Amino acid sequence: MKRKLKHLMLIMSAYNKTGVHPSTFILIGIPGLEAAHIWISIPFCVVYLLALLGNCSILFIVKTDSSLHEPVYLFLCMLAVADLTTAVPKLLRLFWFHDGEIRFEACLTQVFLIHSSSTMESGFFLAMAFDHYIAICSPLRHSAILTHSSVVGMGLAIVLRGTAFLSPHPFLLQWLPYCRTNVISHTYCEFMALIKIACAETRIRKAYSLIVAFLTGGVDFILITCSYVLILHTVFHLPSKDARLKTLGTCGSHVCVTLVSYTPAFFSFLTHRFGDQVAPHVHIFVG
Repeated sequence: MKRKLKHLMLIMSAYNKTGVHPSTFILIGIPGLEAAHIWISIPFCVVYLLALLGNCSILFIVKTDSSLHEPVYLFLCMLAVADLTTAVPKLLRLFWFHDGEIRFEACLTQVFLIHSSSTMESGFFLAMAFDHYIAICSPLRHSAILTHSSVVGMGLAIVLRGTAFLSPHPFLLQWLPYCRTNVISHTYCEFMALIKIACAETRIRKAYSLIVAFLTGGVDFILITCSYVLILHTVFHLPSKDARLKTLGTCGSHVCVTLVSYTPAFFSFLTHRFGDQVAPHVHIFVG
């Protein structure tokens, strides 16, 4: 009870002291479910620890086993590194200790890291789809096209793309006045969550965010879909049923992970901009 009262007083005092450029923001977690934060934190914590263990295991196994130094596993390692960038530690601190205070600069940094890592993950999904396409549709040219240098080059290009496209986001947010409030109804600093509490015209910033999302995740998803259309065309022309099933099996895990990642991402992106009737806690859970 004392913690909740202290948290409430912190929010009120922060609200009263809010200026055009606040020194801190206050994350309140999931609106309407504050009383259940401690219970909600349990699955978040378990999934985070499993993801941390899984990603670190992938990196260790691929590094120590020379037979796994192939393009698909190298892209998987890059994806694992990008997936380690997360806001879950701050989220758990908020749920467990009601500590939602975050400095303005740290909030902008979190915006950049979360969105840029998501963009990089999308690029690595595309790279893995390209690897599958070459391996199935042009197997004799696979080793010639996807050399170690080309894999490294693709990885660097994906990282640079995510950095270049998402670097303006913190600056676009930094130049906004936040004279309404510095209380963010979210579990982490997210671009649209900050846009919604700004007291200025934000159409250009929203348009830039929309264009970036299309040029990265949107284009990636279109190219991934095209690659699998070509893969399916090749697979269904294989002579035997066993060969078709075996070939499709090699793509199954990639397809599942891609769908699991893109579905909530597109839902969150579209409902933030066009789904005003969607409940806030739905936005946050999907995010």
